[in-house]
Amino acid sequence: MDATLPIVAIRDIGAHAGERVRLRGWLHNLRESGKLLFPILRDGSGWIQGVAFKKNLAPEAFDALRGLGQESSLELEGEVRADARAPGGYELDIRDLRVLQAVTPERPYPITPKEHGIEFLLEHRHLWLRSQRQVAILKVRHCIIQAIRDFFDQDGFVLGDAPILTPASCEGTSNLFEVDYFDDKAYLTQSGQLYAEAVAMAVGKTYTFGPTFRAEKSKTRRHLTEFWMVEPEMAFATLDDVMSLAERLVAFVVSRVLERRRPELALLERDVSKLEAIRTPFPRVSYDEAVTRVNQAGGAMEYGTDLGGGDETLLSQQFDRPVMVHRYPAAVKAFYMEPDPDNSNLALCVDVLAPEGYGEIIGGSQRIHDLALLERRIAEHKLPTEPIEWYLDLRRYGTVPHGGFGMGVERVVSWICGLEHVREAIPFPRTIYRIQP
Repeated sequence: MDATLPIVAIRDIGAHAGERVRLRGWLHNLRESGKLLFPILRDGSGWIQGVAFKKNLAPEAFDALRGLGQESSLELEGEVRADARAPGGYELDIRDLRVLQAVTPERPYPITPKEHGIEFLLEHRHLWLRSQRQVAILKVRHCIIQAIRDFFDQDGFVLGDAPILTPASCEGTSNLFEVDYFDDKAYLTQSGQLYAEAVAMAVGKTYTFGPTFRAEKSKTRRHLTEFWMVEPEMAFATLDDVMSLAERLVAFVVSRVLERRRPELALLERDVSKLEAIRTPFPRVSYDEAVTRVNQAGGAMEYGTDLGGGDETLLSQQFDRPVMVHRYPAAVKAFYMEPDPDNSNLALCVDVLAPEGYGEIIGGSQRIHDLALLERRIAEHKLPTEPIEWYLDLRRYGTVPHGGFGMGVERVVSWICGLEHVREAIPFPRTIYRIQP
């Protein structure tokens, strides 16, 4: 191998046509035709086909390449040639190679080109991630997360990440993971919201972004026990401000993915025309109207209950873009939500439902800013006040109307990628039945 040659990423190969370069990566596939070998190399940035003529390689190098199994790691040296027939439009005329680790027939790569069941693939998730489909999902996820951060940075929000270990729940104690904390007990966070409220009173507009945990024994395609959530919070904000921010964020994220990740969406066979329809403003319907629409569409939703997965699907199918359902009955919502001044039985809250049956991707509200009212709501929910006494301080010192929301990253990834199950939207999913690998 010529150590003076540049090491090139496959995504940049087009800039080196006619040049001799080195590539490093893993053997995705190998086809043999007499004295020709056609290895396909992947390096994380893309895939490229190589052509190895027996006469152009040392005998030991040609034999070494011919004996390699899928996912062997190697370094190739050769000349980049433009070829419209090749994947990506270029191929590598291989002149030398170095095997870093050989996968052998005695212990072949477990995930073969044949069909595998989902449980097998999840057991081998650490290897399944290498497939073209999973790489495409990871890159779309990366784009979504980058877009979220760019959106808030450009809009004047200050990052204020919340702790993962908390002394109490923010939404009730029935779905918490409890952990030992020295001589005390702590819980894995359900949400960074309460802490974001504190930061908002310092900087005006903030957002937290990190893992959250729900100990719900849910088996639906929309649920994970560990997932990532972004949670903006704004001082001096009303429910209308919260809804405006939510729709602008979603539209920005979708636009960014369409701009930068169309090849990945094509590989995933995503109908991008449905994503291209995502424009603001989003339709806004009250909870009352939502119940009527669901039941007219064949549902059997009882007034006063939260929307179930089937209800969300029936409602969202009536629109070509996310729909915002606002002002739910306060009895089915969290203690911190501000009552509607026109009807105290309703909460100033909103859920954003993705189209195509992907369900809730955002939940938010205007928060209660009156101390006495918040104390009453805490008592009604039978929550201990001692662990959140600091939260009550926010209403004692400079309280103002404020609000925010949480957006689940994996649900957004699932929707934008068109996935059947949210477990593919995160590198290593955690569900009630799976904590490995």
